[in-house]
Amino acid sequence: MSISRRAVLGAALIPFLGHGRSADPGDLIALRRDLHAHPELAGQEVYTAGVVAQRLRAAGLDVATGIGGHGVVGVLHGARSGRTVAYRAELDAVPPEAQINGGPDTAHVCGHDIHTTVGVGVAEALARRRRVLAGTFVFVFQPGEEALTGATAMIADHLLDRTRPAEIHALHCMAYPVGTLAVLPGYGLPGQDHATITAADPETARALADAVNALGTVAALRSPDQIKQLVLDLRIEHGPLAQFVYMTAAATGSQVRVAYRCWPQRRYTAVRQQIERLAGAAAVTYPGAPFPAVVNDERLALDAARSLPGDVLRLHASVPFNGDDFAVFLDRLPGTYSFLGVQRPRASIETSYPHFGGFDPDERAIAHGVRAMSAWLAHRGRADLSG
Repeated sequence: MSISRRAVLGAALIPFLGHGRSADPGDLIALRRDLHAHPELAGQEVYTAGVVAQRLRAAGLDVATGIGGHGVVGVLHGARSGRTVAYRAELDAVPPEAQINGGPDTAHVCGHDIHTTVGVGVAEALARRRRVLAGTFVFVFQPGEEALTGATAMIADHLLDRTRPAEIHALHCMAYPVGTLAVLPGYGLPGQDHATITAADPETARALADAVNALGTVAALRSPDQIKQLVLDLRIEHGPLAQFVYMTAAATGSQVRVAYRCWPQRRYTAVRQQIERLAGAAAVTYPGAPFPAVVNDERLALDAARSLPGDVLRLHASVPFNGDDFAVFLDRLPGTYSFLGVQRPRASIETSYPHFGGFDPDERAIAHGVRAMSAWLAHRGRADLSG
């Protein structure tokens, strides 16, 4: 992208925050703090969904609730014809058992309160500019992401049949400085797979668990230094995370419970074969097919790298430790999943890496996310784009 084009896109952001209730960034920060104070488990997002629906209706969107559980969908029609573009944010919080060094309570330590606030802010910003917009914008506020069930439930409830988006986009908090967005052409987040090995006795099961764990190529996330290296490795082309297996196998009695993530997605077949060879005569069962990976459409992600304002990083690898059922949407539609920098200046990296109990994002990232995603969706909704 030429400097002049990026400057034009950056200038185009100003009107999106120039009018109406959410022109004050403090309004969105207050919204985020309200959601943060009311964390709800997957499937229980009653309060959060109600707040979102109220804000979308007040902005003039057509709103449907109860989609796939407590899902909320808001539709905004621009004044001119164009693409139908969807944008997804998550409603639920993280249960105690899924937190790293966290507390005993459900908490918003994955950034979903930030994601939801950005989504509401984008909807409100575009609504204020609907008279100059081309396209239709579908805002999907999804329940049940932490359980990896919400996207499937919303699709089963005919979300895509009703709204027919041509593409779908999302963002997620990550340990980059505020003002930064990272795009991942052809990459994203890994899916996951599970297996159960039934051994002859507990001693054999313990030995099998050790052998299966040795298949892992990425160590468990335990220290700030490891997180810093992870964030660095994502930026290295042909780096160490271009391929990996993140493996957890634990023996209970005569059974071994196996959970793992790998990249690239096709590697699941080979890993299953390795597990079965190690198991030998022991029975290996799977609950189903591996859960799919988030894979960004390369063409769209490259367009984002050229078009998004601010500091845009291009990442060359997948994140080993996180999954997202946004993958279910991307199995049906092209789209992008970008990282929004939320790290406070000089703060420890655990404060900006999702699922850590000390997750404490810089709320200034909300305004940057709204500015960037408003311009990105407006860009993608234009009718004269060729791709």
